[in-house]
Amino acid sequence: MASNSTKSFLADAGYGEQELDANSALMELDKGLRSGKLGEQCEAVVRFPRLFQKYPFPILINSAFLKLADVFRVGNNFLRLCVLKVTQQSEKHLEKILNVDEFVKRIFSVIHSNDPVARAITLRMLGSLASIIPERKNAHHSIRQSLDSHDNVEVEAAVFAAANFSAQSKDFAVGICNKISEMIQGLATPVDLKLKLIPILQHMHHDAILASSARQLLQQLVTSYPSTKMVIVSLHTFTLLAASSLVDTPKQIQLLLQYLKNDPRKAVKRLAIQDLKLLASKTPHTWSRENIQALCECALQTPYDSLKLGMLSVLSTLSATIAIKHYFSIVPGNVGSSPRSSDLVKLAQECCYHNNRGIAAHGVRVLTNITVSCQEKDLLPLEQDAVFGLESLLVLCSQDDSPGAQATLKIALNCMVKLAKGRPHLSQSVVETLLTQLHSAQDAARILMCHCLAAIAMQLPVLGDGMLGDLMELYKVIGRSATDKQQELLVSLATVIFVASQKALSAEVKAVIKQQLESVSNGWTVYRIARQASRMGNHDMARELYQSLLTQVASEHFYFWLNSLKEFSHAEQCLTGLLEENYSSALSCIAESLKFYHKGIASLTAASTPLNPLSFQCEFVKLRIDLLQAFSQLICTCNSLKTSPPPAIATTIAMTLGNDLQRCGRISNQMKQSMEEFRSLASRYGDLYQASFDADSATLRNVELQQQSCLLISHAIEALILDPESASFQEYGSAGTAQADSEYERRMMSVYNHVLEEHTACLCNAIIALLKVPLSFQRYFFQKLQSTSIKLALSPSPRNPAEPIAVQNNQQLALKVEGVVQHGSKPGLFRKIQSVCLNVSSTLQSKSGQDYKIPIDNMTNEMEQRVEPHNDYFSTQFLLNFAILGTHNITVESSVKDANGIVWKTGPRTTIFVKSLEDPYSQQIRLQQQQAQQPLQQQQQRNAYTRF
Repeated sequence: MASNSTKSFLADAGYGEQELDANSALMELDKGLRSGKLGEQCEAVVRFPRLFQKYPFPILINSAFLKLADVFRVGNNFLRLCVLKVTQQSEKHLEKILNVDEFVKRIFSVIHSNDPVARAITLRMLGSLASIIPERKNAHHSIRQSLDSHDNVEVEAAVFAAANFSAQSKDFAVGICNKISEMIQGLATPVDLKLKLIPILQHMHHDAILASSARQLLQQLVTSYPSTKMVIVSLHTFTLLAASSLVDTPKQIQLLLQYLKNDPRKAVKRLAIQDLKLLASKTPHTWSRENIQALCECALQTPYDSLKLGMLSVLSTLSATIAIKHYFSIVPGNVGSSPRSSDLVKLAQECCYHNNRGIAAHGVRVLTNITVSCQEKDLLPLEQDAVFGLESLLVLCSQDDSPGAQATLKIALNCMVKLAKGRPHLSQSVVETLLTQLHSAQDAARILMCHCLAAIAMQLPVLGDGMLGDLMELYKVIGRSATDKQQELLVSLATVIFVASQKALSAEVKAVIKQQLESVSNGWTVYRIARQASRMGNHDMARELYQSLLTQVASEHFYFWLNSLKEFSHAEQCLTGLLEENYSSALSCIAESLKFYHKGIASLTAASTPLNPLSFQCEFVKLRIDLLQAFSQLICTCNSLKTSPPPAIATTIAMTLGNDLQRCGRISNQMKQSMEEFRSLASRYGDLYQASFDADSATLRNVELQQQSCLLISHAIEALILDPESASFQEYGSAGTAQADSEYERRMMSVYNHVLEEHTACLCNAIIALLKVPLSFQRYFFQKLQSTSIKLALSPSPRNPAEPIAVQNNQQLALKVEGVVQHGSKPGLFRKIQSVCLNVSSTLQSKSGQDYKIPIDNMTNEMEQRVEPHNDYFSTQFLLNFAILGTHNITVESSVKDANGIVWKTGPRTTIFVKSLEDPYSQQIRLQQQQAQQPLQQQQQRNAYTRF
């Protein structure tokens, strides 16, 4: 079974062919490159990107690119084109080329060819390498020379290379700017070439003077060449230059608004709208009130729906940013516009009921953003307009299952969630509208509406009870077909029901859900609903669903996975029977829960594979088991105060030992142990948090809450029982111990015991209260949306991992650490790596047989460096000292730091061995000293014998 699952995983991952190490794979491709058949050579070339992806370290990439450069130098144009495509696909690996000079030399030799196509491919190749050779003067010269070529293919390639080098090199940009200007303004340059040359000016942003000169040239072009194509290309280049230089953005916004208002050509207006949207998303703080007002006036005046839609999309982007507050702010000397009377609100109100769905959606979004961001008292009419607009849009789009209608519906539902969060008093009417519309909507719309209801119910749990009745009626009458939409709808509706029912599901609700699922043959749907039940804490429902799926899986590992989930749900279900102040039943419930948890962890371990080790799941469950055991032990400790109270001489013992806590008897030591155990559990939860770099925020919050519950109990133990200030209320009478030996002592002890019992009862009630909250198994327990791993390579490295590297003790070892960050299908979904922290430490494992006195400067090595990965690659070096002779163990451990400065212990941890040997010179001197000492010792022995 395991081999089959492994094979299928490799097939899915694209590793179906025979696995080879890096050198063997490179040799195989090299054979293809040296083949006499063109087809085999091309096949070998196009397989290089896959090789780079699999072995992304410089030593292989350098060798591979040198081989490709040889092919480029001696091959035909088709092979050169293949090498060019491989280079463009492998752009992020280019900086790993170690012999850049040799690589470029082989490529550059083709620039002197008589074939203009070969020269064109070479220019494109040089342009693709601009990131690693930005300041190569021979490349700069070749590009300038080729711009004057009479061959169109070569000129186009030179334009491509010039654009890439301008983006990377300030010197090239300054030098080529005048050349580009002359060519654009020259009468001999064809118009189509001018259109290709103008976009190069967008890269002239390296300094203010260069940007200013490029801007002046573009300004001349816009006025001198009023044709549609020239104006469109010039304006767009203008916008990209302003967005990069950040200096002239307000002027660019005014220029675009001017063209939008005055130019009669639709294509120019569309381009202006497109560029305004770009500037609205990149620099919303540069928009003034006058700019937004001018855009509103244009939108109110235009008779064309397509242009109105574009302008409204710009306004809706701005309405979600700081620009909307600038628009409604009151400036000194200028009366700020009221939200109710402004042109922006007037435009949005007009568009809310437009017959074009897109226009209506943007109008509603603008109204919603104004309502949420402007916290004023007299916004009731505006709120009502927003709600009515959303309702009408919901009715319109829920009946249509076309992609456009669904996209519009998503906008409306997002606005509803935002409105319910920003204005909670409107949430009831929003929910009622959604529930009413659910019955008549299409299935695709119903799914989206269910997601919206779930989001609102998560924000405002008080609305959950009101939803439940309508949702159950809909669940009963829903269709039973096996289409994908119906299956998705079943899952979405069940999720809303789980969210809406705050406590355990009633028997009626469970019966309805199970009855519907029995008619569904799709086991995946049942599993998804069970997963949602586990996430929402409805463990009784989840257990029954997991139980029904056990016999429907074909893999042994899937069976053990489902069985473990069933046992965990059963274990959590046992804790629902806890009663306050009934400590004996609490102990039995915890014991029963632990029994099922131990069964579940055994199944979970059996479900793990080398490819999917389930490390987070196993650690999370182990921590839950240890937490339940700690709770059980603490309740037993609290109960022992009644069964085994402090002895009568406890006070005398406490005074003798000088430890006031001994008045409590042996419970004080037990409480100390419990407190330490809870602190240890909190520390382990913290380690699990730090190791879960790829987890979603809800999962991390769940782990954090478990950690805080451990800290809460440990703090409660310390504050209620172990804190000396609260426990030492008898120390004031310590001077008159003889008088307080009888009735006074007994009465004080009874009061103290009463207080202690109250405190222990408080602890037990806190434990029961914590356990009565159902544990939530969050998304990361079931599903990994983001995948990030680091692969390290150390050099020097031994051929055999167990074989040590030999180093002389008077020398330092230069350890080079290289690493590659590997991502899954959605890199950076939750967080991105800002820097990698490498920690190198060495420990002496065994000394050599003879221990000589050697001057030791550094007994151990402990170093740390932070490196920022570039294109998912990083490298650094450490100098390590091994003065002590013997075998040393070097450990390199990596952790990452995200954009928020949080450190995550992602690993990996790599170990190599180093053997420190005595250097020959010291060894020779030591041997000479030993030889010189031997005759002296023999002479001393001879003298002793003579005396004897």
